Amino acid sequence: MEPQLLMGNEACVEGAIVAGITFYAGYPITPSNEIGEIMSRRLPRLGRTFIQMEDEIASMAAVIGASIAGAKAMTATSGPGFSLMQENIGFAAMAEVPCVVVNVMRGGPSTGLPTLPSQGDVQQARWGTHGDHPIIVLTPSSVREAFDLTIKAVNFSEQYRTPVIMLMDEVIGHLREKVVLPQPESIDIINRARPTCPPEWYRPFEDNKSGVPLMAAFGDGYRYHITGLTHDEMGFPTTKPCEVDAAINRLFKKIRQGFDEIMLCETFLTDDATCVIVAYGSVARTAKSVVLQLRTAGKKAGLLKLQTLWPFPRRAIEGLPQSVKELYVPEMNMGQIYREVLRVNQGRRTVRKISKVDGELITPQEMVQVVA
Repeated sequence: MEPQLLMGNEACVEGAIVAGITFYAGYPITPSNEIGEIMSRRLPRLGRTFIQMEDEIASMAAVIGASIAGAKAMTATSGPGFSLMQENIGFAAMAEVPCVVVNVMRGGPSTGLPTLPSQGDVQQARWGTHGDHPIIVLTPSSVREAFDLTIKAVNFSEQYRTPVIMLMDEVIGHLREKVVLPQPESIDIINRARPTCPPEWYRPFEDNKSGVPLMAAFGDGYRYHITGLTHDEMGFPTTKPCEVDAAINRLFKKIRQGFDEIMLCETFLTDDATCVIVAYGSVARTAKSVVLQLRTAGKKAGLLKLQTLWPFPRRAIEGLPQSVKELYVPEMNMGQIYREVLRVNQGRRTVRKISKVDGELITPQEMVQVVA
């Protein structure tokens, strides 16, 4: 395809359309607005559905309902809107409803810094809704990755019957870059597995080898009881300890069995590194330039760029060469991934954080001062 000048939010829309999103419900909020605005034009032209809801709670509810009816569904929001969605995200996790939530992060807490970047929603994306539940969270560091990881998010949601969250910081959402998008026919698209058995044999939450039940759509003729309560294989509420234990453990099993393909990351000059910067989002761009600068100065630095934040790719940390003695974690927050790196590192290496929460990017100079 011809090169295009796209911003991250635009690339996210393009990825969603290629991945087969047929339903979008949302409510305007900075700095994710472009996603909803473009969706409102593009989807109807394609015979798909766009709805502006009255708020973010209703948006998430509509997305869940559309997905249960068989649509590939998504929404986009930021900050306070993401907070409002949490209860329904929990419902989607428990009821195993595929959907995608894009959160273009801004400064917080509360109304915070609506137009300035932050990476403060990392832990909220993992633990924002109550109870034990798995979640998949992806984060791009370029416009092309905004396209690619949106497709991954939709595919993962369909493949694992789970909500998937795309975290973009404001810089990536509004960054413009020249990109060449692949031909749609060259992209692998995954659709949820549907039942082929007679309706009377269908068990909507039955365990199987993958841990992912087959999903019939409402209206397909299959009996389907759905609830946010802990339920048995037929979807009916239960408090029987053996059924509760099996249901919760299966939610984790289906994600755990997919760790190898879900945990996405890239390394840069780590083979002989003595120190490695662990970064994600726009900060990873700065970190890469810092690695090159440090190499020029004679320090063997490397970069581990995280594209998946949850489940946390601990194998990438554990698999770094033995030559690595120091890990640095720069973030536009108070150290939310730093805590995870510290936890999985288990004292093998020195781990230091580089935090900035004033709405400004971490500069190469600020990073070099700590790492050099």
